[in-house]
Amino acid sequence: MQTEVSNASFKIGFWNFKIWNLTLIMKKDFYEILGISKSADAAEIKKAYRKSALKYHPDKNPGDKEAEENFKLAAEAYEVLSDPQKKAKYDQYGHQAFDGSGGFGGGHGGMNMDDIFSQFGDIFGGGFGGFGGGGGGPRRAKGSNLRIKVKLTLEEIANGVEKKVKVKRKVQAKGVTYKTCSTCNGQGQVMRVTNTILGRMQSASTCPACGGSGQILDKKPSEADSQGMVQEDETVSIKIPAGVVDGMQLKVSNKGNDAPGNSIPGDLIVAIEEIEHELLKREGENIHYDLYISFPEAVLGVSKDIEAINGKVRIKLEEGIQSGKILRLKGKGIPSINGYGNGDLLVHVNVWTPKTLNKEQKQFFENALNDEHFIPSPEKSEKSFFEKVKDMFS
Repeated sequence: MQTEVSNASFKIGFWNFKIWNLTLIMKKDFYEILGISKSADAAEIKKAYRKSALKYHPDKNPGDKEAEENFKLAAEAYEVLSDPQKKAKYDQYGHQAFDGSGGFGGGHGGMNMDDIFSQFGDIFGGGFGGFGGGGGGPRRAKGSNLRIKVKLTLEEIANGVEKKVKVKRKVQAKGVTYKTCSTCNGQGQVMRVTNTILGRMQSASTCPACGGSGQILDKKPSEADSQGMVQEDETVSIKIPAGVVDGMQLKVSNKGNDAPGNSIPGDLIVAIEEIEHELLKREGENIHYDLYISFPEAVLGVSKDIEAINGKVRIKLEEGIQSGKILRLKGKGIPSINGYGNGDLLVHVNVWTPKTLNKEQKQFFENALNDEHFIPSPEKSEKSFFEKVKDMFS
């Protein structure tokens, strides 16, 4: 279900609501989809998925769009929960762990029927006898994924950026031809009939000769490998949204390696690496900046130009400002990737104490040692260092 609205993200009960590119995508909890608990082991997850896939398989429910939707939902849930690393991320962050934008997935993670049958053939193989053998014909193989790392400056992260990267992909060589697999006669499956006490039972399994594609290599040029593939450089444009974090992975569909025959290209997985800024330190959506001022500046007050993400910002320091004071500039931080607005720029004031003084300067401060104006007398309204830290993180 999708609704045109503005960017936002929230969660109610088992349901996650994600708004991206003006589209609201409601995603149901993966454990609820498969009818299992979070403590379920790998065998229980696989069993639950197989049961759900059998129930909603398109060969059992021809023309039933709701059954097809449930079939895809179960496949998406199994794809995540059957992978220990993906499962750990999902348990910690929910659907947000795999959210992207634009061409980086969405919906059922970009999965279609061909994806499901090609990825989970071991689940379907031999177990769907009597209603199509799992896929009802040859399957389109999916190529392997490619992974790259993209380094981004803090400015690029704050504003979003489009990067062009050169990727070395495997593609089908020109002149490659395929012919119908003689083992399965192009069906992608081989049928087996066994006699049981209940009668003759028919089951289907993936063809071992063609891997389920129904085709085998016929002719290939000399420069191609044994599967008829060659490597080519391709420039891929990647739109990276504002607010990404170091270590986040984005998916560019169909920009991975090709597979032989009538296949589906794999995906390009883009890992984000943040380049450390010389002056600004990031903490989530907030940015921290250390401002050092002299003792006279602290006493008299002064205007200062400070570094911000998109250029300098002028701030006014009051007379008698204390070292350790934190000035918060609202909305001058990093945009939230979930559409919650911008973080803040936190300016930490540090009064610099001179280490060397001439005779006259030293005499001035010696005379001021017992002056009432130089004796520390914090007001009750002034917070301690620990109170300031607590406020900063609240």
